Amino acid sequence: MFDGFWDNVFRYPRYLISIVLGLFLNAFEPLKPLFKRPITLIAILGFFMGGLFFLTLTLRAMLGLSTI
Repeated sequence: MFDGFWDNVFRYPRYLISIVLGLFLNAFEPLKPLFKRPITLIAILGFFMGGLFFLTLTLRAMLGLSTI
């Protein structure tokens, strides 16, 4: 009844990691030439950090978390 059950269960994390890694690599492949110039690299990193900061502040406000 449970011959290959645990084998299947243990395959799912590997499958999930390969899917997420593939999506990540395909999403950032077009941006690769932009990383060769220092100005665009700094701008992209600035937008990324600003977006992360904005997301953090938004989630804190939505969840009612205080900074103290």
